[in-house]
Amino acid sequence: MKARRTALVTGAGGFIGHHLVNYLKSKGYWVRGVDIKYPLFSSTQADEFLLLDLRDPENCKKALTLSDGQTFDEVYQLAADMGGMGFISVADCEVLRNNALINIHMTHTAAEMGIPRYFFSSSVCVYRDMAPDEPPLTEDDAVPANPDNEYGWEKLYAERVAMAYGRRYGMKVRIARFENCYGPEGTFEGGREKAPAAICRKVVEAEDGGTIEVWGDGTAIRVFTYVDDLVDGIYTVMHSDLEGPVNLGAEERITVADLVRTVIEVSGKRLSVQYVPGPVGVQSRNFSKVRIKSLGWSPKYTFREGIERTYAWIWAQLAKQGRAKPPMPPGAEQWL
Repeated sequence: MKARRTALVTGAGGFIGHHLVNYLKSKGYWVRGVDIKYPLFSSTQADEFLLLDLRDPENCKKALTLSDGQTFDEVYQLAADMGGMGFISVADCEVLRNNALINIHMTHTAAEMGIPRYFFSSSVCVYRDMAPDEPPLTEDDAVPANPDNEYGWEKLYAERVAMAYGRRYGMKVRIARFENCYGPEGTFEGGREKAPAAICRKVVEAEDGGTIEVWGDGTAIRVFTYVDDLVDGIYTVMHSDLEGPVNLGAEERITVADLVRTVIEVSGKRLSVQYVPGPVGVQSRNFSKVRIKSLGWSPKYTFREGIERTYAWIWAQLAKQGRAKPPMPPGAEQWL
């Protein structure tokens, strides 16, 4: 097995983890995926997939143990209890407890087992709320800390855990703070979906000439990163010499109103929008990309290109259930 590079991807049943497994396979890795569930929308390409609850330290050891007694070359820790604002705004205790247990046990076990390279998936949720016209925050600006939600507080703590174990055990720890990620094969309903997928679903199901409801007033600002770009960024950070957290995301700053307008344009429908009260999160996000750019990474997909691909995939999923309203967007046929 060690004739090929080996990688463990935890959270491999989730959206980003599933895409990361496929990316690593394309690079020639032998990959083990671990999660409490299989991927929802297509079968995994992992060479081996284990169903394990990583809140249990014994399961962390099982995840990290290869049958030939060797050590994984790389570990990508993406396992987390998370979702969009509709979920993390009401599941604060679950998020804190479950994610703290996963990260404490995974980091400790990986370090003790001599894992040479360990990637931790953090989030820009570690930063405070921002005003729309504020200059970009650098990675160091996360401290003094004031995250908007408990998910961000746990991520900030887990970064410290990973870095502390890296120093003590000589494990090369790499950390990326993800901005909002979207794309095909992501959750689009059920409460854990994020804004791009939720808006795509609403537009897909809307009759031409109808109205969709959107939380907030449309002014909140985000950066949305297409999943193929994100996994390429993960790999780039993992194989870099950058120590400490790295902001990972696109450059285009998008208001929720921009997001809604783009999805409607892609759909080819004429729809009205009604803004309603709901959990929105912070007003603005704007982070420096100097560190990630220093590695030569930049996104390959524009926001509109990513939405076109995402909308086509969600349209196809809902069409299979008889829920998609015409017209069929370009590209949807490949998913039917």
